This record gives sequence, C-alpha cells and structure tokens, in this order.
Amino acid sequence: MLRPSDIEQLKGKNSRYAMVVGVAQRAREIADGWKESGEIAVEKPVSVAIEDFKSGSYKIYTKRHDDDQADEA
Repeated sequence: MLRPSDIEQLKGKNSRYAMVVGVAQRAREIADGWKESGEIAVEKPVSVAIEDFKSGSYKIYTKRHDDDQADEA
C-alpha cells in the first residue's frame, strides 16, 4: 500500500499527484506483464512498483512549460 510517507520519500521535485499516477501506471504495467506471462504474483503490483521507484529503476518525468514564450511577446 502506498502510504503518505512513501509518497514524500519518492516524490522529489514531483507533485504527489504525479507520483501516485506514476506508481499506478507502473503497477498496471507489472500486472499486465504477469497476466501475459501467466506468472503467479506473490507480491502486489503496487508494492513492486514502489520498489521500482525507490531503487531508481523508474523515474517520473513531467513536462514543464517554458517561460520563453512569455519573453517572445
């Protein structure tokens, strides 16, 4: 289960929302992979996804709006 303290440790410069969405997307990838391969899960996909982010195997990248557009006007 993703606890608030886990989110704070993982999020870095990202928002909580970005972190939760990222973990959920990674968990879905893991679950789909297990389903395709017929693998029996011992752990929950969310727990595995959290570990992926903690270990640095996966990172969240968000789009940032450039302030250059305001300078062009």
